[in-house]
Amino acid sequence: MTKIEPLGAVRERVLASLREDIIAGRLAPGDRLVERELAERFGVSRVPVREAIRALVAEGFVLFESARRTVVRRLTPTDVRELFELREALEVYAAGLAATRVTPEALAELRDLLDQAARATKEGDAEAITDVNTRFHDRIRALAGNSLLISVMEPVDGRLRWLTRRNEEWPQLLTEHRELYEAIASGDPDRARTHALAHVRANYRSTVRHLFGTDPEDGDGGSTVGDRADGG
Repeated sequence: MTKIEPLGAVRERVLASLREDIIAGRLAPGDRLVERELAERFGVSRVPVREAIRALVAEGFVLFESARRTVVRRLTPTDVRELFELREALEVYAAGLAATRVTPEALAELRDLLDQAARATKEGDAEAITDVNTRFHDRIRALAGNSLLISVMEPVDGRLRWLTRRNEEWPQLLTEHRELYEAIASGDPDRARTHALAHVRANYRSTVRHLFGTDPEDGDGGSTVGDRADGG
């Protein structure tokens, strides 16, 4: 007898697959999401597809251009700036906490992730780099030991991964992560916050250059994180 997959599980499977397609660039900004076509692709009814699309709207990945047209969202300079402003506030705080609560076991885990990142960078494996860099930051947040901080970041984690995936200055990212590791390992929260801040701002500039072909410090493509300006 064939086991029937619960509707909720089907929805989550479709949602996870579509989210990863967007993050990896297999679905590009402006691409349409058509319920009928997606239902055929996944071999499911249109109900879980419709629910998955609504979840993606809530997560900020797609939008309803009209009642009949749903597309992958095109990020604006303002979208990017606001996401990085949030990242700056929370990840810098997390790094400072992590430095005060660091353990030998946690440092070993971070070193292992850096080794994995180095291999992925050498091979030019974009998906592996995105995955391991995400886990590196997740581990720092976990080390910070603040469950509220983690819960606040969860709704935007996917969009941050989406942006990180578009930053292809991988050797520089690896260097910044190694410096952040050393700062946390030192046990000095001020040093950790300083390196985390520099890392977020460098990542912001790289992302803006890649997405919009401009440097935020030139006054085009949004303001520098930390120097909020109106408009976008």
